[in-house]
Amino acid sequence: MPTTPAATVREAVADTTARNEVHLIGRVSAPPEQRVMPSGDELAVFRLVVDRPAAARHGPRSPTIDTVDIVCWSAATRRKASRWAGGELVAVDGALLRRFWKPPAGARVSRYEVEAFALQVLRRP
Repeated sequence: MPTTPAATVREAVADTTARNEVHLIGRVSAPPEQRVMPSGDELAVFRLVVDRPAAARHGPRSPTIDTVDIVCWSAATRRKASRWAGGELVAVDGALLRRFWKPPAGARVSRYEVEAFALQVLRRP
């Protein structure tokens, strides 16, 4: 029997250990992009389109989907993501992180994204 979000919150409150866990199921919007950072580190980046449950909407004009940026730093997650095309239904387990950087011409900026620790294809299109 699936766990409801309220039950999950109650379990987390009962266990007072702080943690940063993200569990998402959604569709890959396009094939992941492979990038090399100035430091030489490699990563794969893709966007996950996740349906927003009706209970989380705040009125008729509220969004019905969310798009979430996912980054894959480990070799295993980069390899797995690199085989994906757009439209696949996938599960992502990871952690929410906020990345800061300063572009060459401008003020410091930041972005929230999910760092993927585990990936799984649930259904191909």
